[in-house]
Parts: sequence; C-alpha cells; structure tokens
Amino acid sequence: MFDDIHSENGRNLDGHKRERRPQPERRSELEHPLSDREVPLPQPDLGRQLSPAIHAWLDGELPEAAVRHGDTQHDVEFWKRMAQVTDTRRHMTTPAHVQQRIMDALPRTAPQLITPWYRREFVITPAAAFGVVGAIIALTAAVTALFVVLFQR
Repeated sequence: MFDDIHSENGRNLDGHKRERRPQPERRSELEHPLSDREVPLPQPDLGRQLSPAIHAWLDGELPEAAVRHGDTQHDVEFWKRMAQVTDTRRHMTTPAHVQQRIMDALPRTAPQLITPWYRREFVITPAAAFGVVGAIIALTAAVTALFVVLFQR
C-alpha cells in the first residue's frame, strides 16, 4: 500500500482548504499504480547435504560396504581421510625445544601487584557489612557498660 506521508488532507498549514493541482510525477503514479508483489529473498548456500545413509555410517549404524556405492563413495572417502588426519593430529606431541621455549618465557617469580592495597577497589558483601555493624554495636554497648560501672562509684 502507498501512503503519502506528505499529505495534509488537502489543507494548508493555516488550516484552510487548498486547491489540489496534480503534479507531473503524481500523474504518472496514478496512471501506473504501484502493485504489491513478493520479492524472493536470496537463500544462503547451505552446501551439499549428506545422505541419511552416510549419517548412519558415521554414527556406526551401517557397515562401510552398505554406503560405498554410487554418489556416496566420494563422501565415504572424504570422511575416511578426515578420520585419518584427525587421528594423526591427535597423536602429535609438541617438540621438546618448543616446550622448553614456552617454559623459559614464563616469569620465574609471582607477578608484583600493580596497585598498592590502599588504592585498590574496596568491595564489601552484605554479610560482611552486617557483621561489621553488629561488631560496632556490641563494642559500643561494652564501652557504655564499662563507663557505667567505672563512673558509678
């Protein structure tokens, strides 16, 4: 649907009716009205889909001979090569000289604190706050009781 967002319902800014004059571009729109139509959105290329037989073979539900025919032979070869490469990578170890270089790069001592303790952020939990308030109340009560006992004589 086409909405004319610049329309004032035929009125000027002062509220009086105005005379409508068709503008040249408006005439062409009236002669050829806009039509709504669906425009298909491009779908992302999801690649080739594996057959359910290949999925079953990869899950161990089917033997290799059951899927090694026709179009699926290429997929079987790919997944066998993938398993071989990952198995080879799984058994690889880091050479000793590389491991030693990594250990040499680590600092020998614990890292120093960058900011002093009195400049660090102070965080207190609600439980700690209640504990501090309780301790202050108990200390105040004890000092008051001590003054009452000492100065009553």
